[in-house]
Amino acid sequence: MKTIQTPQDSDWNHFWGRAQSHRFSKISWSKQRIMDVLRPRCKSGAFALDAGCGSGFFTKYFCDQGLSATALDYSENALKMAEDSTSGAAKLVRADMVNDFLSDMLTERYDIIFTDGLFEHFSSEDQDKIFKNLISVLKSGGFIITFVPNRWSPWELIRPFFMPGIEEKPFVLQGLMDLNRRNDVAVVQSGGVNVLPFLISPEFLGPYFGMLLFTVAKKV
Repeated sequence: MKTIQTPQDSDWNHFWGRAQSHRFSKISWSKQRIMDVLRPRCKSGAFALDAGCGSGFFTKYFCDQGLSATALDYSENALKMAEDSTSGAAKLVRADMVNDFLSDMLTERYDIIFTDGLFEHFSSEDQDKIFKNLISVLKSGGFIITFVPNRWSPWELIRPFFMPGIEEKPFVLQGLMDLNRRNDVAVVQSGGVNVLPFLISPEFLGPYFGMLLFTVAKKV
């Protein structure tokens, strides 16, 4: 079995620092569908953690919905993008989610913890460490919302050309469900999105061939 090479700080700083990274601030068809999943859980005044914030697009989305948002990443370039995209409205935290204890670093406890494009870059063992770390700062009754790439998506054939130097191990839906269940949260919604880059798309195929898979789980 191939061991995934976890990207280093320099890999992510290079990725987010490239000139073309401005494209991540655009509202793409995939982001629209992620927002469709997030929107019902976004309540004004609630606290949201964008874990592995990347460009800060969703940190800004949480701020725009009236939530108090924290952007967390270990790439300084990513955090700078998040700061710029939110005009300084979000709290910024630089942390290693595998080795740093978030419950010691963060005073807030969150109603929503969101990840997009995070877990696929880590081994199964480190995925569990990260998940438990995130759950430690999730409020009772709060939601952890997780998006990951689908192993069977056509996107996986061309992804290496868009993300050179960044390895990942994409998921199948059952694997994502297992990640939640073995870390003691209750999955309340799951599926796949973005079968085709159009507003009208055969969503029933999403869990099989969609670009992204997702779960919404509740801390009980």
